Amino acid sequence: MLKPVFTEKSLKMAKQGKYTFWVDAKTDKISIKAEIARVFGVHVTDINTIKKAGEAGRTARGRKFNKLASKKAVVMIKSGEKIDIYEEVKK
Repeated sequence: MLKPVFTEKSLKMAKQGKYTFWVDAKTDKISIKAEIARVFGVHVTDINTIKKAGEAGRTARGRKFNKLASKKAVVMIKSGEKIDIYEEVKK
């Protein structure tokens, strides 16, 4: 259900306490909050969601395909807490 987003922007936001995850398109904010709290053991203070609509397309050979709709959740947690998967390893 939760898949972390690792981009330059999401890693910068993680330093500010805002963590980004791909979630199922039909999941609501209450379910996202409960799942984050259960999996990572943190207190969620706020959630923003962004929907990405599904797309229809064609391959080079003319075959049709569909990309499924998806949703991205930006989760803000209580100050002083962190999610370890976003921490960078120093060399």
